[in-house]
Amino acid sequence: MNKKFVALTAAALCVAAMGTMASAEEKGVIGVAMPTQDLQRWNQDGENMKAQLEEKGYTVDLQYAGNEVQTQVSQIENMIANGDQLLVIASIEGDSLGTVLAQAKEAGIPVIAYDRLIMNTDAVSYYATFDNYLVGKTQGQYLVDALDLENQDGPFNLEMVTGDPGDNNVNFFFGGAMDVLQPYIDEGKLVVPSGQMTKDEVATAGWDTATAQSRFENILSSYYADGTNLDAVLASNDSTALGVVNALAANYTGEYPVITGQDCDIANVPHIVDGTQAMSVFKDTRTLASKVVEMVDAIMQGGEAPVNDEETYDNGTGVIPSYLCEPTPVTVDNYQEILIDSGYYTEDQIQ
Repeated sequence: MNKKFVALTAAALCVAAMGTMASAEEKGVIGVAMPTQDLQRWNQDGENMKAQLEEKGYTVDLQYAGNEVQTQVSQIENMIANGDQLLVIASIEGDSLGTVLAQAKEAGIPVIAYDRLIMNTDAVSYYATFDNYLVGKTQGQYLVDALDLENQDGPFNLEMVTGDPGDNNVNFFFGGAMDVLQPYIDEGKLVVPSGQMTKDEVATAGWDTATAQSRFENILSSYYADGTNLDAVLASNDSTALGVVNALAANYTGEYPVITGQDCDIANVPHIVDGTQAMSVFKDTRTLASKVVEMVDAIMQGGEAPVNDEETYDNGTGVIPSYLCEPTPVTVDNYQEILIDSGYYTEDQIQ
């Protein structure tokens, strides 16, 4: 081959590559702050968003904070100092970022709160999440249908486990479920033998499986050791549901309860398949990531992000324009279609 042709071709490729790099750099740097890598869903959220933003030509500064608030604050401070042009933040605690986000606002950096609403700061431009109130309602309605509460008098024994009290989403998960279940509690069709019914009483710090398991073991030994049947467990997500499943396996001999969940974690899908967890609410992180990328792109081009809710989510400084994606209930009857056929998981991953 002609050496001159090879040299020219190499030069052309180099110029093209430099042009591509310049183009990506010109699109801007997006800071993505995720709470932890300890829960599977945040790994998927972060990686899905990073991949899709990079496909659009953005540089992505993705950070995980190990569920340490001060670490997340420091990471966001660095993002601001390093010139990141937009921040997407899934907060560890909804009230913990006011000071650092004041710096972002002063620097003119837009902020999208991701999945968890950041509270009591006027620096939040938009909120992107799933309809978390609907998540709770879906869980509550599943229990109503599974126990046939419209036609059965009961009483049925119910216990509840929700998530971290600092996570604003707990208010929506637990509130949505209780709006469905409370009338049946008032009628006496549902009873809670432990008496633990308030959000604070049923909370689980850090959404931690071991913490949920320990609390539930205490409930089982205190209220169900005499053979009393536990009929249903409202678990707000899969990490807490897994704690319940583990506690039941070690400490319970009655009829197996109906257990809810959320996120369709890999560790929980086999339990859905074998019936030890009745359902989970699926929040396809690919869908949320795609919507956030669309929002980022609109803002970075000088426009307004698409939203579909401007009434629901008040963070204490006003209603934050939001985009709500719709969650999907998953059971043994549809997990194959929703989780496997869609490419979210492979068969091997859930064996």
